[in-house]
Amino acid sequence: MRIIYLDIDSIRPDHMGCYGYSRNTTPNLDKIASQGVRFNNTYCAASPCVPSRASFVSGRFGMNHGALTHWGPGGQFHYPEGDFHSKEVPFFTRYLREADYRTITFSSFGDRHHAWWYFAGWNEVHTHTLKGGNEDAHEVNASVLPWIKQNGKEENYFLHIQYWDPHSKYTYPPKYAEQFADEPAPAFPDEETIQRHRRDSHPRSATFLHWSDDYSKIPKETMPLEIADRNDYRKLIDGFDGGISYMDACVGEIVEAYRELGIEDEICFIISADHAESFGEQGIYLEHGMATESVHHIPLIVKVPGVTKPGHVNDDLIYNVDVMASVAELLGLAKPSGWDGRSFLPALRGEEMEGREYIVLEHGLYACQRAVRDQRWYFIRTYHEGMYEFDEVVLYDLQSDPNQTVNVAQEHPDIIELMEQRLEHWVTENLNKTGRAIDPMQEIIQTGGPFRYMLPEQWVGRLEKAGWNKQAEALKMKYSGRE
Repeated sequence: MRIIYLDIDSIRPDHMGCYGYSRNTTPNLDKIASQGVRFNNTYCAASPCVPSRASFVSGRFGMNHGALTHWGPGGQFHYPEGDFHSKEVPFFTRYLREADYRTITFSSFGDRHHAWWYFAGWNEVHTHTLKGGNEDAHEVNASVLPWIKQNGKEENYFLHIQYWDPHSKYTYPPKYAEQFADEPAPAFPDEETIQRHRRDSHPRSATFLHWSDDYSKIPKETMPLEIADRNDYRKLIDGFDGGISYMDACVGEIVEAYRELGIEDEICFIISADHAESFGEQGIYLEHGMATESVHHIPLIVKVPGVTKPGHVNDDLIYNVDVMASVAELLGLAKPSGWDGRSFLPALRGEEMEGREYIVLEHGLYACQRAVRDQRWYFIRTYHEGMYEFDEVVLYDLQSDPNQTVNVAQEHPDIIELMEQRLEHWVTENLNKTGRAIDPMQEIIQTGGPFRYMLPEQWVGRLEKAGWNKQAEALKMKYSGRE
């Protein structure tokens, strides 16, 4: 079996045609989806980049692999000590390779994030540039396409291809954003909501859209400097959609390369993401912070010739770590005892499967949060809010409030109690599973909080420079005793 895993950074499913988006952003991905199974409720177990891809290579939840932030305490990948490799928690890549599958990655992720554990197990690692994730899709394809031409007809390989284009910065040819000039942007957030968001002083707010006030490094053709109104919001969405469109065009080149080899219909495709992106939800723009729906809800499309039922749609709650368990079963391999995922192989055949009642999601980079989501409710427990303002307990009714704008925790104490019980059970179960003395989320909190890319005192300086002295003083006082 030839398996192609398309790992698309920061893409939201609701910006893809096969998930109902009105703009024609993903014609090539949509065609693959029509030939396979589309999963509507897939979530990365831990966000953002490092926690999620640590789950990809390990098959484990963030709490269990230990890398809940990008570096420092609470961000250290945990692997059993010893002279050789664990059979209980093997690296996904190594596990496939031991089963005589050639494993290849075209990704600069490990280089960008100093995540040296990412390189374990691959037969081949291609970083293709030293830009560390700032390369465009054509630069990825410049390395991938020759590989396919030379090796594509071989049997039994797992080829991982990562595209960064939906992740800011948007450095692709501007015409890919300009093509959407006459098409409406999503209705949320409306003008009134944007103006309310303008009063927020946290990073990635409508006013402080970029981490730095050095706008010389911002590609102004594809990104606004701030979100002053719906026009700026539209430009931001055009930029995001342009990145998706450019990436999709390059996916078309991958498909064409296999068509030229005469084996297009024999290729297994898995299409997913490390995480998604906020565009106004919780007042955050252009960022993958928080354990929220907009960040954790990711696409998952699987096409396996001879197995998948074309056009089938699955609505079960799925984790990204389920992909590892499913690939293992698809190849006739037993799921290692230490992996956290469940196989969804029955769903690929169009069959009913035993779904989950709820899932638990984690984030530790910009805030320390865990969320519990079931088919109706989205609950968030905030342990440390970082430089944001977030209620300690939040409950959204996804049926009546899909954009998660109203905290209804006060109105539903019974649901809060249920969600707290679910979360406590999940944390206890996983701590017992790993035998770790301390929850990595607590490591982050106890060693100063979720501050990696920007310290509170640095953001205070940014606010003071912009004349937001009241907000700067409030942040200064909030963290005046921080170690």
